[in-house]
Amino acid sequence: MTTAAHDDTAPDLDVPSVSARHFGLAVVALAMGGFAIGTTEFVTMGLLPQIAGGVDVSIPTGGHIISAYAVGVVVGAPLLAFLGARLPRRALLIALMAAFAVGNAVSALATSYEQLMLARFAAGLPHGAYFGVASLVAASMARPSRKGRAVSQVMLGLSVANVIGVPAATVLGQELGWRAAFWAAAGLAIVTLALVAWFVPSCPGDAEASGRRELGAFKVPQVWLTLLAGAVGFGGMFAVYSYIAPVVTDVSGLGERSVPVYLLFFGLGMVAGTWLAGIMADWSIFRSLIIGGVGMAGTMLAFWLTAPHGWAALPVVFLITVLGSVLVVNLQLRLMDVAGDAQTLGAAMNHASLNIANALGAWLGGLVIAAGYGLRAPALVGLALSLAGVAILLVSARLHVRGRAVTGG
Repeated sequence: MTTAAHDDTAPDLDVPSVSARHFGLAVVALAMGGFAIGTTEFVTMGLLPQIAGGVDVSIPTGGHIISAYAVGVVVGAPLLAFLGARLPRRALLIALMAAFAVGNAVSALATSYEQLMLARFAAGLPHGAYFGVASLVAASMARPSRKGRAVSQVMLGLSVANVIGVPAATVLGQELGWRAAFWAAAGLAIVTLALVAWFVPSCPGDAEASGRRELGAFKVPQVWLTLLAGAVGFGGMFAVYSYIAPVVTDVSGLGERSVPVYLLFFGLGMVAGTWLAGIMADWSIFRSLIIGGVGMAGTMLAFWLTAPHGWAALPVVFLITVLGSVLVVNLQLRLMDVAGDAQTLGAAMNHASLNIANALGAWLGGLVIAAGYGLRAPALVGLALSLAGVAILLVSARLHVRGRAVTGG
């Protein structure tokens, strides 16, 4: 059996030496968590009319259920990463998945809007910490020149969820009721828990981690700029994605059963974009971020133009998530770089940032709809947010160049 020391895809850094086969199985186990998380996070968009009706609220108010999950991620990512930095990473991943399963089960049992809001908040708490720790474990098993691809392979679970998990859970929710989708997500979390326990090698936490060192990440301006770029720039995708179901049925004039097809194309774009992002990251993380942000702005405008024309918008939603996934993976890698020694917190905070984007996009999208600007208006919100994200990245680049000039680097 080829050992990691002689294999290009799985050398030993922080974990015991693993073979190429074991590396692959470990990555699949880690990606399965992303599949479970992606299914529950994004199925809410596809079932938003049913969920809103089920708890007797309007669609714009129902959008706050999406925001509640996102707020849970924002709160949970730094808190759980801070508390868990010293813990063995495999055990931490198992605990996070167990909590995620419970949050989804409680969501399925909720009988009122208020209960569902609290349950979605609880389900979101483990999200960011799981992806952060899983990314660190995957990166630790890969050669430095292939870190980008290793992290993107873990993130593929989130992407594949949007190809298989979200459309399937959407159909399940349409046929059996929206609660069935959350029960399915809870089941996927239990499967992930078992796979991680079986295939992910034992991996110690950071024995030198301390509260002061982890919080030190927040003293680095580049950390804040990267987080802000994600929170603002990626909000554009969620402004569109959060209201995709009513856009497909009421603006494009297609039937309810067309919604899973649109969700499928969102997912296919995520898979393609995540694969592409790993290659682009190993070329240039920062240039990939700029390409992703500018490209998303262009596709938001294209969606606004094509939405009234039936299936014409389908290839556009594919491109939105291709470029969005390029942004996500490279933001993750940039945070892991600029956070210095605060690796656990830095890696986890990416998903806090992205879920601020989730909450911001869903909220602003609902705001313009409620103001009477129509269901297409969130695409223009998305255009503005994407361009603002690019502007923040350019500020980050300017500060980096100045810093190198001052230090002579």
